[in-house]
Amino acid sequence: MSKISWQDFEKVDIRIGTITKVEDFPEARNSAYILHVDFGPEIGIKKSSAQITKLYTKEQLNNKQIMGVINFHPKQVGPIMSEFLVLGFYRQDKSVVLSTPDMFIDNGARLL
Repeated sequence: MSKISWQDFEKVDIRIGTITKVEDFPEARNSAYILHVDFGPEIGIKKSSAQITKLYTKEQLNNKQIMGVINFHPKQVGPIMSEFLVLGFYRQDKSVVLSTPDMFIDNGARLL
């Protein structure tokens, strides 16, 4: 694994947002949802696809706070434009556990 500098890490804009809407994504190659996430008044609502259907239902995701990288270039994922990267960790079975704060934080708060 290569090392990065502190300045490299500072370029990654990781923010907290609240999921406001979850949609099925039947066109995805692998089972996924489309998430609409409110990153606060400065950034607004952004959407992304997330392969998190093994561990989360749509009902569990509504109003859940998650972490996302918001300064990647948008990426076309099937019929949707993914506007941020949802952060999570792979388990041995390849399911994804979302990165979430353990307490409420205002939407848009940046990871320092």
